[in-house]
Amino acid sequence: MRPELFKLIDSAQVQQLVAAKNFPELQNRITQAEAIPNKTPYETYVLNRTKLVYGSASGNDAAVIAAVEAVNASGFEPKETQAKLTLAVADLQYKAKNYGATVEQLKRYEALGGDMSTARPLLLRAMYLNKDYAGAQALLLQSVAESEKAGKTPTQEDLKLLRSAAFESKDTAAYNTSVEKMVMYYPSDEYWNELIRVGVIKKPGFNQDNYMTVLRLEFAATKVMREEDYIDYAETALREGFPTEAKVVMDAGYAAGVLGKGGNAKAHNTLRDRANKQAADDAKNIASTEASAAKAKTGAGLVNLGWAYSTMGQHDKAIGFIQQGIAKGGLKAPDEAKLRLGIAQYKAGRKDEATQTLAGVKASGGFGDAARLWELLIKQPAGAGATAAAAPAGQ
Repeated sequence: MRPELFKLIDSAQVQQLVAAKNFPELQNRITQAEAIPNKTPYETYVLNRTKLVYGSASGNDAAVIAAVEAVNASGFEPKETQAKLTLAVADLQYKAKNYGATVEQLKRYEALGGDMSTARPLLLRAMYLNKDYAGAQALLLQSVAESEKAGKTPTQEDLKLLRSAAFESKDTAAYNTSVEKMVMYYPSDEYWNELIRVGVIKKPGFNQDNYMTVLRLEFAATKVMREEDYIDYAETALREGFPTEAKVVMDAGYAAGVLGKGGNAKAHNTLRDRANKQAADDAKNIASTEASAAKAKTGAGLVNLGWAYSTMGQHDKAIGFIQQGIAKGGLKAPDEAKLRLGIAQYKAGRKDEATQTLAGVKASGGFGDAARLWELLIKQPAGAGATAAAAPAGQ
């Protein structure tokens, strides 16, 4: 550089001014250097590098952004350093809520060979906040797939962002996928309830007459249900002739602190007493019903008998009767019987058999969808669910 320019922006002197936080003097020198005419491209590059040092040290983000643009366009900055500077600018643009500019800088960073494995979270957030929901969703699906392929667990942040992006872009399939993966990797009552809603109840063709299927799944997958769900489940179980199942549900509601208090406490107690009395009677008389179930023209009685035994915790015995009922035939809803068989096998600890049985449940109306979510529940680590393993008498 020419001596008159060098003496203004000599790097050693610049560093001394920065160390002393003498930013007014550094700005004064930059102004004088700018006034020197006919600067060579390299002299301009060094000046812009000095502006970059000044902007960074003084906290002037606008100066940093402008300087980096000029430095990277000069042709003198090494490609590796260009990438680092571009990523720094992307961070500054994000901090300034310039999300479109953030995305642009990160794409430049990628083109310069930057490591997108560390920059991708910033890119995803910037795309989402820039309301590019479809673009963010596509990139998130790719990121999740890559994590799974590498044997890694997708981050909860990515899955939450995917769910939100899919919701905003009105992509039902992607939304359902995100909720399912939340349940798979980060199970909670909130995510399970949402998955049951979108994966069973809101699916086209769901039959409200099969709502008991939903309640059984919810009870098994979550730790605590709503008051109305406990009551609905118990009352339906009593109507269908499974008082022990009703008793288990009511006991769980009381244990969870949901039932037995408030304005409905008296009604809760009455229902619980009914369930207890009928469950006790059923336990005494169930063996005497085996012969009549075996003689019936259809297998419905055997299936119901088997399920009753399963609600009492006698799952191996239950499996035999349900299998006999399915083999005998004449069932109005054979896939519902298969679903009950799969659940009984799961509770008996025969997970491989349960998975195979549930995979064969294809009926519409909610049975097939519920069976698929039962498979997902079976695959969860021990203790990740809720009451399934903890309530041998019912769920």
